Amino acid sequence: MTHVTSMLETYPKDLGTIDRQKLAECIAACFECAQTCTACADACLAEDSVADLTGCIRTNLDCADVCESTGRVLSRRTGASAEVTRAVLEACRTACKACGDECGQHASMHEHCKVCAEACRRCEQACTDLLAALG
Repeated sequence: MTHVTSMLETYPKDLGTIDRQKLAECIAACFECAQTCTACADACLAEDSVADLTGCIRTNLDCADVCESTGRVLSRRTGASAEVTRAVLEACRTACKACGDECGQHASMHEHCKVCAEACRRCEQACTDLLAALG
């Protein structure tokens, strides 16, 4: 059991019809992706070919910010707005797709980009799964 799951299980109010497992998986994927994207941007800065990676760095940092914000919004359940939840999930899914695609272009040359692309794909899928569960 993760701390994300533990916190959702100890929430004092009814979470309604939201799938707790998909919610926990999405929150965890968002925070993991944010960290991975931040580390990938930093690794790109350390590459000799840093000038060729400016687009990747920018996409990494944008994705990290969106993922972190999404994880935080999803973690707050009191008075949660279904519309806001859907909007942040859509934004996160879009940012993860863009970052996964960008890092995927560099994956054969930079292992950190390969790892980042995988984290982005996982988060994108977790957002898609939670959106589908929300109906």
